[in-house]
Amino acid sequence: FLLRKMRFTTKAAPLLVFIQLVGISDAFQAHSSKRAEAAGAVDRRSLLKKASVNIAGAAIIAANPSPSNAMNNKSRSEGYAVQRTEREWAYILSGSQYNILRQGGTERQNTSILEGEDREGKFRCAGCATPLFASAAKFHSGTGWPSFATVLAGVEIENVNPVQAGLLGAEIRCATCGGHLGDVFSDGKLYVGTPAFASGKRYCVDGAALIFKPSDGSDDVFGDLSPPNKKKEMPDFLSPPKINAR
Repeated sequence: FLLRKMRFTTKAAPLLVFIQLVGISDAFQAHSSKRAEAAGAVDRRSLLKKASVNIAGAAIIAANPSPSNAMNNKSRSEGYAVQRTEREWAYILSGSQYNILRQGGTERQNTSILEGEDREGKFRCAGCATPLFASAAKFHSGTGWPSFATVLAGVEIENVNPVQAGLLGAEIRCATCGGHLGDVFSDGKLYVGTPAFASGKRYCVDGAALIFKPSDGSDDVFGDLSPPNKKKEMPDFLSPPKINAR
C-alpha cells in the first residue's frame, strides 16, 4: 500500500488505501446516480458492476507501483530562475543530492539526518538555497522520510487529477531551480495530533534534497548526511544478569 511514491511501509498504509478506494467508489456511484436521474432509470446491477470495475482498477494501480511519481514530463530546467548545465549540477551537488534533485531519485527510509531534526529554523533547497519548509510544519509521520504539513512559497506542486493525487500523490519541486523534492499526499487526517491533521496534507520529502538552517545561527545541517547511530538497548528480560563485585 502507498505512503510515499508508491513505497510501502506498515504504518497506516492498509487503512489509507481502504479509505481511498471506498472514497473513489462513493464518488463514482454518486456521479452515476446523477446521470441516472437525468437519463431515466438505471439498472442497479449495472451501476454496481461499474463501481466494482472502478475499484478493481484502483487496486491494480496500488498493487503494481511505479518506481516514482517523479516521472513528470516537465523539464527540470526550462522556465526556472536558476539555470545550470547537468555537468555543473553534478559538480556542485553530492551524489545523493544530484540523484534526487536532478534525476528524481528516492532515498531509502531513515537515511537522512533531517528526519529527526526538531529545532526551529528553515529547510532550504540543497541546490539553490530557496526556503521551502518551516520547522513549525514538520512532524514525525513514521514513514522514515522528513514530513511536513504545509509548504512555503518556494515549493511547486504538480497539477494532477484528484484520483492520481489521492492514490499516487503529486510531485513537489523547488520552484526556483526545478529540483525534485518528494511528493504530497492527501492523507494528513490520518496523523491526529500533528500539523498534518489540520492541513489534510502530508509533504513527504527526501532529506538529501534539503539543507536545514537553524534559527539560533548554528551550523547548517545537510540532509544527505546519515543520522547518528543510536545504541540499541535490549529489553530488561533479555539483558544478562548483573554480577555484584565483592
